[in-house]
Amino acid sequence: MNKKLTALIISLVTIASIGLLFIQVYWIKNALQVRRAAFNRDVNQAMTQVIFSLEKLRYQDYYLQSREFYQKNQNAYALFDSINQAFYSHLTPMVSADDIARFLEKRNQLNQAYQKLFNSFREVNDTDFFSQNKRVIDSLITASLNQKNVKTQYDYGIFNPYRNAMIYQRTGKFPNQLLNTSFVYDLSPIGDNMQFPLKFLIYFPKEQSFIISSLYKLLFVSVILFVIVIGSFYFSIHIIQKQKKLSEMKNDLINNMTHEFKTPISTISLACEVLSDKDIEKSDTVYQQYVKIIDEENKRLRTMSEHILRSATIEHGKLKLNLESVNLAELIQNAVNSKILSAQNKGGTIELNLAGNNMMVYGDRVHLTNIFTNLIDNAVKYNLKEPRIVVTSKNLRQGILVSVQDNGIGISKSNQRKIFDKLYRVPSGNVHNFKGFGLGLNYVKAIVEQHNGNITVESELGKGSIFHVYLPNENSIKHG
Repeated sequence: MNKKLTALIISLVTIASIGLLFIQVYWIKNALQVRRAAFNRDVNQAMTQVIFSLEKLRYQDYYLQSREFYQKNQNAYALFDSINQAFYSHLTPMVSADDIARFLEKRNQLNQAYQKLFNSFREVNDTDFFSQNKRVIDSLITASLNQKNVKTQYDYGIFNPYRNAMIYQRTGKFPNQLLNTSFVYDLSPIGDNMQFPLKFLIYFPKEQSFIISSLYKLLFVSVILFVIVIGSFYFSIHIIQKQKKLSEMKNDLINNMTHEFKTPISTISLACEVLSDKDIEKSDTVYQQYVKIIDEENKRLRTMSEHILRSATIEHGKLKLNLESVNLAELIQNAVNSKILSAQNKGGTIELNLAGNNMMVYGDRVHLTNIFTNLIDNAVKYNLKEPRIVVTSKNLRQGILVSVQDNGIGISKSNQRKIFDKLYRVPSGNVHNFKGFGLGLNYVKAIVEQHNGNITVESELGKGSIFHVYLPNENSIKHG
């Protein structure tokens, strides 16, 4: 798949995902608006029944309280009636206009005092009525709201427009919210106060969360679907990128393998032609020389084949370790001996500095040897100058730390995370002197982890690298 097609697919899927997101948001927003309108309708219908029942209770209470008030204030009524009767019985042409004016003023004063007393009684009575009937009102509201499936917390209050004050609140927690609520209902005026009916205010503190919770199924399904779409999109892009990278790495592997295998095959072929050519004189020295070349190139072919087969074995989980007690110092020494000649051919050295007496581990002798052979081989190979390699070890409490340090080309920070990936080879730019399949370090990491250890790297471009291999010692394995 070429880059343009990949970019086009990614762009199309991205646009489609963003479009789906906007559509989901649009539908959810509309659903919330519809649910809010339904909530307002249900509350208004429920509160209409509540107000009707509440007014019946208020009129009953008003009748009982008013009768009690009149009985307590019969003397005031009697005085008021006696004054009227006395005035009208003595109303003759001889009564002066001043006397009539004084009488009317006196009667108005009494009437105002009585009305003031009655209004004071009504205000106190209104507050007492809602306080004394709190449970009844709560049950009326709860029952009506439950019939409409409005099951959420509420608070209510009674507002007196004449006094511009809240005369009663159910909890007293939401005074400002009650004054700004959209659920306001008039209570029918009782008595002489016809111009200023009381206002019944109800507020729902968790209105928003209740409306959203009523749509939780839709929201849940929408979120799940969107996560699936985004997850599938990400997974698809990841797979495409991975396949593309894998394809490039396989192409590099094939090219490297072709180049690596072509050289020894050509050398063997050339040596065979020389040995079979009857026109060329051949002495025992010549025979031995060409046989040695064929043998070395054959070993080289076998080694490369083993690398590939070994990697396949690890990948399929078929690697079997022959575990035994082995001396790590001995294995490291063998690895150094196998590569000392390669280092010397490039004018380099390998320094061995193994600290500690106890370097016994429980592992596979062959594979552990291969670990350090690979690391030392890389230190020799990836070097543009005379190799200076130092192999050191340190005994830790439960294991052994072996470090292989070189003065080679180094590894950038961005590549250090990838060098242990299969088939990955650090880009070398215009330098093509470094050969390999990208399998060595992947194999090393796999073997180290098979032995319950770990491997890390410290490196800087142009300043060399240090590979740290930690392996648990024999005692920790047996006691673990």
